[in-house]
Amino acid sequence: MKVLVTGAAGQVGTDLLPLLLSRGHEVTCFDLAKAPAGLPSGVTWVQGDVTVEEEVFDAVRTSRAESIFHLAAILSATGERIPFRAWRVNLEGTRYLLEAARAFGTRQMIFTSTIAAFGPGLDNPVGNDVSMRPTTMYGVTKVAGELLGEYYATKFGLDFRGVRFPGLISAVEPGGGTSDYVNYMYFDGVRKGAYEAFVTAQTRIPLMYMPDALRALVDLSEAPAKRLKHRMYNIAAMSPRADEIAAAVAKRLPGVRITFKSDPRRQAIVDSWPQALDDSVARAEWGWAHEWDLERMTDDLLAKVKAMSGAPAAAPAAPAAAASGSLVVRAKAAGKPASGGKPASGAKAPAAKPAAPRKQDRPRA
Repeated sequence: MKVLVTGAAGQVGTDLLPLLLSRGHEVTCFDLAKAPAGLPSGVTWVQGDVTVEEEVFDAVRTSRAESIFHLAAILSATGERIPFRAWRVNLEGTRYLLEAARAFGTRQMIFTSTIAAFGPGLDNPVGNDVSMRPTTMYGVTKVAGELLGEYYATKFGLDFRGVRFPGLISAVEPGGGTSDYVNYMYFDGVRKGAYEAFVTAQTRIPLMYMPDALRALVDLSEAPAKRLKHRMYNIAAMSPRADEIAAAVAKRLPGVRITFKSDPRRQAIVDSWPQALDDSVARAEWGWAHEWDLERMTDDLLAKVKAMSGAPAAAPAAPAAAASGSLVVRAKAAGKPASGGKPASGAKAPAAKPAAPRKQDRPRA
């Protein structure tokens, strides 16, 4: 199947590409960042901006996508600093993709939502079908994106499906999310022997290790439509307190020092999120089941971070050439069907500079 992945240079996209290729899909990537070094053979990379309508339409048209995995987003903490840029990326970008999918006959869109979509005051574990009143721009745009996707499903027959991710943990260094304190217990625990988390020790939010998150996306994409009664699904894995995560790291890194100093702005964001999710609907309708818990994740992730830290730092030079057989292009401002709206106003943000290996170029989930 021909697949288009937006936000492919981010935390989720970086690891999703190999899984899609292993399932036999033909993959085109669309991202503001330049193609990374070591782009897998056979992958087409289109550099473009989801807030520029013509570039989105051109990417969907030329990729001939049968399914779109929509990952591009500005996350919670960054979104509070630049809320109206977050609105354009997260919501206008989603609208352009949905309309392009409709115009060019794309069969399916897989949407990535978030625990930030819920808002405070809900009983834990939070169910799949509850009132959603988020308190961040990130959450607002994700709720709106869910509803807009359901509109396209009802009005135009698009097979719109999505998951509400917990905080995601991986060996790709994150940037811009409020759950980043978890990742940095591992990264800075190895690199520096110490980390001061920006939340209280008692903070508890739903978390998921990246291999589970990737499998959820692909399994949902492949689930028979006749089994699905919902469009959006909670998925869950674990909900440890911050000090429980620190203890798991410390048990494996003797001498590491992890402390806690709550930052009021970011603490308020995590305190508005659920502490646990009820994912029984996903389990019943498409067989979702997590495989990774805190202990197993910690063993695996620390081994990966140690291996990464032992490698030499990347030189501040031009990125290496992509692997043979891959294709790197720049999105064209090509025309689109007359049924679409006008291009988004405002200048594009500059492309992100190349980062060190396995470091995220731009915010993603």
